[in-house]
Amino acid sequence: MLFDREQYISHMLFQGTSDEIFCELFGPLIGLEYEWKAQGASDDELNLSAFGFDGVKYVDIGCTMGAVTGKSSIILEDNEIHTISIDYMGRHQRLCKNSATIPLPLDYPVKDFDDWLKIKHWYEFDESRIDYEKLKQAKKLRDKGYLVTAHIPGGFDEPRQLMGEEELCCAYYEQPELITDILDTISATALKIFERVNEIVTIDHLGVHEDMAGKSGPLAGPKQVNEFIKPYYRRIWDELSLQGTKLFCQDSDGNMNSVIDAFIDAGLNIMYPFEPAAGMDMVKTREKYKNKLAIKGGIDKHVLRRSKEEIKKELEYKLCDTMRGGGTVFAIDHRIPNGTPLENYRFYVKYAKELLGKEDGKKSDFIRMAF
Repeated sequence: MLFDREQYISHMLFQGTSDEIFCELFGPLIGLEYEWKAQGASDDELNLSAFGFDGVKYVDIGCTMGAVTGKSSIILEDNEIHTISIDYMGRHQRLCKNSATIPLPLDYPVKDFDDWLKIKHWYEFDESRIDYEKLKQAKKLRDKGYLVTAHIPGGFDEPRQLMGEEELCCAYYEQPELITDILDTISATALKIFERVNEIVTIDHLGVHEDMAGKSGPLAGPKQVNEFIKPYYRRIWDELSLQGTKLFCQDSDGNMNSVIDAFIDAGLNIMYPFEPAAGMDMVKTREKYKNKLAIKGGIDKHVLRRSKEEIKKELEYKLCDTMRGGGTVFAIDHRIPNGTPLENYRFYVKYAKELLGKEDGKKSDFIRMAF
């Protein structure tokens, strides 16, 4: 089923829809395509259209919120194993081709306030950040039922991109004024952009990418969230919600349990992908937070490599009555892992649809829904 903006907003605000949402958030890991080809996958199975996932009609406003450096990436070395390059921030980085889709930075441009002042202009407002033609197109599509989305730089993730994780975590204690100024600068620019955007089109869905946690917990705790990230979120969210924005969604892997309360207080009403391997349990979270927090993901991706009985057990637990009736996008908790048998994946989709009362075997052009 293809949901329009009103259906999706109502669903995620627990106002009920006649259908549950079942989809893929991210798609397969690199290498799985070759495994599935060897197992007889059709072209439609390889691009996931054969599985008939649900989707949402959406359009992004297309404004540049993050760093505008004026620099282009330069490839220094490229072979079968990796690519070494200098990116648009001037960071040396390595992409391991056989295991990753995102390159790993090897150095960072900011260590202290003086370094930040040299590149602060990357984040300051300029009219060139706004594509007015895209905004007009977004307005037309919103009138046709498309969800209008926008994204802000992460309150943890963007300083991490500038400093690296270790320097950032130390800076919370040793250079708090640096982190505050970085986030104040980003939020001031975002507010100027949104002021102009709202003159043309109302944003429905605000997204933010953090990826700030591992299995043992987040790299910033409730104290840091409340001191640094919450004011940043709130400055933007409070203004957008006054203009009619309904959904505020955060993407963060890992165990986020200890900071969920702080982020709800900061304005979030959707989180994903809820990784079970990191200690996240979507059912227990729903039981605790009720309709304060909508959830996307949450189905254990690793169970797809196990027996069909284990897949059934996982689905029967996660697709329970507690999780239905709005507020949930049912999906695995990240990319489909290598080693997932095609037959297991077919079974997973079929049994999930059976439990949710959805039609099976209907092809869909929709593939992923991580926005």
